Amino acid sequence: MTAAQPLAFVNARLVDPESGYDGPGGVIVSEGVIADVAKGREFGKLTKGVRVVDCGGAMLAPGLIDLRVKTGEPGAETKETLASAARAAAAGGVTSFVVQPDTDPAVDDPSTVDFLLRRARDIDSARILCAGAATKGLRGEEMAEIGLMREAGCVYVTDADRPIADSKVMQRLLTYAKGFDTILAHRPLDPWLAKGGAAHGGEFAARMGLPSISPMAERIMLERDVALLEATGGRLLVDQVTSAQALETLGRAKARGLRIHASVSINHLCFNELDIGDYRTFAKLTPPLRGEDDRQALIEALADGLIDVVVSAHAPAPAEDKRLPFDQAAPGAVGLETLLPALLGLYHDERLPLIDLIRAVTLSPASLLGLQTGRIAPGAPADLVLCDLDAPIIVDAAKLLSKSKNSPFDGRRLQGQVLMTVVDGRVVHRAEG
Repeated sequence: MTAAQPLAFVNARLVDPESGYDGPGGVIVSEGVIADVAKGREFGKLTKGVRVVDCGGAMLAPGLIDLRVKTGEPGAETKETLASAARAAAAGGVTSFVVQPDTDPAVDDPSTVDFLLRRARDIDSARILCAGAATKGLRGEEMAEIGLMREAGCVYVTDADRPIADSKVMQRLLTYAKGFDTILAHRPLDPWLAKGGAAHGGEFAARMGLPSISPMAERIMLERDVALLEATGGRLLVDQVTSAQALETLGRAKARGLRIHASVSINHLCFNELDIGDYRTFAKLTPPLRGEDDRQALIEALADGLIDVVVSAHAPAPAEDKRLPFDQAAPGAVGLETLLPALLGLYHDERLPLIDLIRAVTLSPASLLGLQTGRIAPGAPADLVLCDLDAPIIVDAAKLLSKSKNSPFDGRRLQGQVLMTVVDGRVVHRAEG
């Protein structure tokens, strides 16, 4: 592949969480890396052949890193392929994303990890990383080949949506993964309390006649995981915390200095159980949308640093899997293209400073995985997003680049249009018009 033309971004609002800088500036990109950064100043005379991009005051930030993305490849390519997910990611300013291992076959051995990463190398619109299964076949019974998958390139291990109910298996996973300094991501959900549930356990679900899942199912499993983490000294990523009850447990674990981190989905920051409305299956998620008190607690936890990372929880499902009675419909929502503008809603509502929001989708996930991306500094990979923070948009699910169109943001007004996405110094997305 030929080298991309050098770029000089000028007249930007530069947002770099690593240095804590949010102000006027610019960036020069050359040979796939950031060559120079100007903060509060202008560049001198540029060399011939450098293409100048006048940002017009738009935000220039590190490209987003999404730690939780599902595709249908291999096994269910009608839902989403790696290529279609990468195009959607680029349109949303996401320059790197981690695909989940719950495919067919499951990504539970080094050969499947190698297959996915070789496929990913042929796709140049976004960096595709791979999570390996924690247990063979995602059955929660026998450990997968964590060490060999790590050598093959997987960035963490997880059983995705499936909680690991066997405490002995969970203990072994934390201990074994620790030997490779590998994060175990786990969904905190007691499977017996959650069995058959489709909505948040509360008054609204009762009125709607929907089988529900108590937030106690999340807290109980997280209490167990914290106890095992303390006993093993491993590394745990709490996969999509959703309830105020679980936040109390998380806070105690962090206060004790355990190596525990937590993610939250953009859906749980923006919606609550009432958004199910009249059995709106596009709002059926796993974990389910919680009460408004929980949503507000999640926002506060993100502001306080208790929650480390925001994810899209991108989970494509075709229309035939969604247009069913609510308790039978497939859970999940696409989110790669709406992650950034939805997150910016918290900035526009003055709930969190812009730099803290950007940190949660750039530097924080990069630091968890040991990546060099997620920052704007000389020598760093040239993964950038240029975004007009104030541009109004109306989400039209039919126009999303994902193969599936199951977005709970359909018809919603947001602010923040991605103007350009750069990966490895190459422009991989440019807004029309």
